Amino acid sequence: MTWRVRIADSAGAAAGLLVLAFALAWVGYKAFGAGFGVNGGVPDWIRVTLSGLTLAGLYFVIASGFTLIFGLMRVVNMAHGSLYLLGAYAAFEFQQHQFVSWGWGVVLSTLLVGFFGAVMHQLFLRWNQGQELRQALITIALAFIFGDQMLAYFGGAQHYVRPPDALEGNADLGIFCNTGGIFAGCLTFPWFRFVAIGAAVVVALGLVVVLKKTRFGMIVRGGVDDGAMVSALGVNIQAANALAFFIGSALAGLGGALAGVFLVIAPGEDADFLLKALVVVIVGGMGSLGGAALGALALGMIETWAPQYLPGAWSNYSILLTFLLLVFVLSVRPFGLFGRAT
Repeated sequence: MTWRVRIADSAGAAAGLLVLAFALAWVGYKAFGAGFGVNGGVPDWIRVTLSGLTLAGLYFVIASGFTLIFGLMRVVNMAHGSLYLLGAYAAFEFQQHQFVSWGWGVVLSTLLVGFFGAVMHQLFLRWNQGQELRQALITIALAFIFGDQMLAYFGGAQHYVRPPDALEGNADLGIFCNTGGIFAGCLTFPWFRFVAIGAAVVVALGLVVVLKKTRFGMIVRGGVDDGAMVSALGVNIQAANALAFFIGSALAGLGGALAGVFLVIAPGEDADFLLKALVVVIVGGMGSLGGAALGALALGMIETWAPQYLPGAWSNYSILLTFLLLVFVLSVRPFGLFGRAT
C-alpha cells in the first residue's frame, strides 16, 4: 500500500468520523437542548431510541440469516426477503385460524420457513455452488414467483399479528413521571418490543456459540475456505450446507413472525427487507456477525432518529441517509466494517 493510498484512506476515515460526530451532536442538541426534565426532549429521545433498538434487533435477526447464507456459505440468496414475508404470513395464518398459541405459532413459522429454504437450496442452489451470478438469477426468479403466490393467496390487504395477552399494552419504565394534568403517568414503552430486542440478543449469542464453539460451525467455516479439503477429511459438506441454509432461512422466518406484531404484513415488504438485509451485511462486512450487529444498529438508529430530528423540510429525505451510510462505509472500508478480502 502506497503512502497516497494510506493518506486517502485516513482522510476518508476522518471525514466519516466527523460526519458521525456531527450527527450525534445534532441529535444530542435536539434531544437535550430543552432540558432533561419531563417537559424536555429526553422522554421522546428514550422512546425513539428504544424503537430504534427494536428495529435494529429485528434487522439483525433477519440479516444474521443472510450473513450465514451469503457471507459464510457464499450463496447469493436474493429470495431472503420472500422467506421473511413467508414467516410473517405463516404466523398470521396460525393465529387467524387459531391453530396454536402465539408462541407456538412463531416456533412453527420459523421451522416451516427453515424447511422451505432448505428444500429450495437442495432443488435449485446446491448444484450451482460458487456460481454467484447464476444463483442470483435463480433466486430473483424464485422471489418473483413466491411474491406472486403470496399475493394471490393472501391478497393485497395489510395484516397484523396480535401479541399474546401477557405482552399487550405498555411497560411502565418508572421514569419521567408526570403527576398532574390529563397526561399524568410515567414514561411507557410497548412490552412486545422488548421481546424483539431480547430475541436479537438470544440469536446473536446462539450463533456465536454454534459457529465458534461447535463442530458444525467449524465445518461451515472450513467448507467456505476449502470445501474440497473438508470433503477429503470425510465430512459430508453438502449436509452441513443444507443445515446452514435451514438455519439462515429459519432466522428470516423468525424475523417475519416477530415483525408481524408491530410492522405491517403486506406485499412489497419482501423486497424492502431484502434491501435492508443487504445494507446491514454490506456495511458490517460479509460473514461477520459483529459487523451485522453494528450495521443493524446503525440502520435502526438512522431510520428512527432521522425522521424525528432532521429539520422539518428535510424529514422526507431521511431514507437517503441509509444510502449515505452505505457510501461512507464503502468509501473507507470496501469490504465493510469487519469484512475481509476473499
